[in-house]
Amino acid sequence: MARSIFQIELSRAVDPLVLAVDIGSTASRGSVYDAHGRPAGQRVKVAHSFTSRPDGTCIIDPDQVLAEVIEIIDSLATKDLKGRIKGVALDSFASSLIGIDRQGLALTPCITYADARSAQQVDELRRLVDEDAIHERTGVRLHSSYLPARLRWLSASDPRTFDKVDRWVTLGEYLHLHLLGRTAVATSAASWSGLLDRRTGQWDPEMLALCGITPRHLSTVRDPDQPLEAADNRLDARWPALKGALWFPAIADGLGASIGAGATDNRTIGASAATSGALRVMVSGPLDQVPTGLWCYRVDRRRSLLGGAVNDVGRALSWATNTLALPPEPLLGRALLAEPSEATPLVLPFFTGERSTGWASHATALMAGVHATTTPVQLYRGVVEGIGLTYRRIAVQLVTHAPGAVRVLAQGRVTQDRPELLQILADVMGRPVAPVTIKRATLHGSALLALEMLAPGLERTPPDMGTIAEPHRDRAAYYAERMARFSELYDKVIAERW
Repeated sequence: MARSIFQIELSRAVDPLVLAVDIGSTASRGSVYDAHGRPAGQRVKVAHSFTSRPDGTCIIDPDQVLAEVIEIIDSLATKDLKGRIKGVALDSFASSLIGIDRQGLALTPCITYADARSAQQVDELRRLVDEDAIHERTGVRLHSSYLPARLRWLSASDPRTFDKVDRWVTLGEYLHLHLLGRTAVATSAASWSGLLDRRTGQWDPEMLALCGITPRHLSTVRDPDQPLEAADNRLDARWPALKGALWFPAIADGLGASIGAGATDNRTIGASAATSGALRVMVSGPLDQVPTGLWCYRVDRRRSLLGGAVNDVGRALSWATNTLALPPEPLLGRALLAEPSEATPLVLPFFTGERSTGWASHATALMAGVHATTTPVQLYRGVVEGIGLTYRRIAVQLVTHAPGAVRVLAQGRVTQDRPELLQILADVMGRPVAPVTIKRATLHGSALLALEMLAPGLERTPPDMGTIAEPHRDRAAYYAERMARFSELYDKVIAERW
């Protein structure tokens, strides 16, 4: 195996350096990157988990995450790097929401993208507005993972707290506010909210009015090349290595994942597979028309990200692993790579609702074709195939509007923990899937975005790649039939019910 040139020792790093921090669903992570985009020196990880409840609650304590980020920076911003770190890049899971008072203290927990308690408000909004017009203007559908329904739910369920909130912020904004004394919201994070006009880059008046807020309740929107400065010198004593460094607006993790994997043009599909998943293509400017099942997020004045999200990838596999009596590896891996079988149950893996392409917030997982003779392995494979079919539903709309996108680059924890998914994705989608094998592609992307400003024109080192999964053409008929059955079951149960 060829030795990687991607990860390097800190002593070999080329300045300027970027300290990058990623807040994901299962941990906060940090690393230092050099001017070529290579991770240099140690990596730091602090694990955490969301608090989830049967009523759809999915939250995390923002002050806990703040403490994690401080711990990470303490470990990475060592005194010997003074004068070398020129930027601090931050990303976090998208569609987060925290209500704060005038002192910046949290009045609510951080409500995550997976919180489904606002499903009723989604239905309300659909009766009040033309969803297609809202989708075309903001780039997103009405869904519990976005803020319009969530803010209306908060207003209805806890009006006293809602009225006390001075400002609504994302997790990234909250971190910057407490670290720097000031904050702003990155264009990508604002676009992920469902409150931003994707063409103008400004807050949408109609959506704000529907939520019972005004622009005063939100932060100023900034593109990635508009960094923040500390309100005072409070950080200089604790972190001398960061003196003079630019702090970049906290971007949405999906943007970091795409850039980090190398999906930076309209010819490349970036596939993410972690706790949740997505397919994304970078396009120039605002897209003329957004496909009904997808979203289109504004990145900056030059770029947008077109794609669709899957709520449950790693989460679905964790359910299957924890619930089924599975055989040990490598038997399970071999079963996933075996020829497909009609005995495999058909699974619609909507364990926490559906986003793309049907946007059924209330959806639950469905399993068809389960018999007394069905084995745990067959059911597990059904879950994996169901994930692949969900990606395919997104891909069909994606390539219609980005027909040149023929290359698929896949990254994320699940692609490395369960690499057999790559082959099933290739077979289901009918196109090669190339794994990006570096750790923390999202962190890498956040650093690369900062380097666009800090070290423009300098060549970046490409990330390590694994063996490409080529589609088996003789499996095309099987998966076409599965896709037809998936769609039929979806239309009869999910679409009719919700």
